[in-house]
Amino acid sequence: MLNLIRHGQPTGAPPLVIAHGLFGSARNWNAVARRFAARRETLVVDMRNHGESFRDPVHSYEAMAGDLAAVIAAEAGGRADVLGHSMGGKAAMALALTAPERVGRLVVDDIAPVRYGHSQIGYVRAMEALDLSGVRRRSDADAALAASVPEPGVRAFLIQSLALTQEGAAWKLNLDALGDQMPGIMDFPDLPGRFEGQTLFLVGGASDYVRDAHRPEIEARFPAARIEALPGVGHWLHAEAPEAFVAAVEAFLAE
Repeated sequence: MLNLIRHGQPTGAPPLVIAHGLFGSARNWNAVARRFAARRETLVVDMRNHGESFRDPVHSYEAMAGDLAAVIAAEAGGRADVLGHSMGGKAAMALALTAPERVGRLVVDDIAPVRYGHSQIGYVRAMEALDLSGVRRRSDADAALAASVPEPGVRAFLIQSLALTQEGAAWKLNLDALGDQMPGIMDFPDLPGRFEGQTLFLVGGASDYVRDAHRPEIEARFPAARIEALPGVGHWLHAEAPEAFVAAVEAFLAE
């Protein structure tokens, strides 16, 4: 089963399960999860091929949905509210479509159930090309990645998945699987059915991941969905505007 970090205790409110995005980890969500845990037990998972979770050559959304369903069945009383960001948002949508009995309310963080034209394979190749034998500190990795990943914020995010031990440095990502499965990660499976439950698509006002053109696909699969934007915020809503993000999600979950 997926590795998870549990925040808080049962409060009577439905537990919240959080699924991070590509190249992320449960630890990235600690600060936000602690805020949610004041009102409800919050479980943040390491998705397969990320963090401390298992490695597998398959990285499909059907498989990730099954992973989330297993966590909810074993650790969240069989049913939970679910929040997913980016890749994790697609996995959460796949869960809601394939196992709706496991999902109370659904929050999809800045992603749509569509195929995206861009790819993140360049970041995989940059991490694969990094000579870890000379990396002793995160600043070493940052300097070595600068030529291939010029954005400091992106480098800082990727380096959070770098483990530094006495034995040396290693990525806490299955780069082989993520690279091989990248076309599917950028797509969304043709799953049958609809999720009739309450759904919030929370998007960044300065992000282009969820567009007006995506509304028909969203409404066809999630007929009770509504879309709300956080003005001036990019793709990483929870990191860029944590207070506004938590407030918007809490308001939706409390309805």
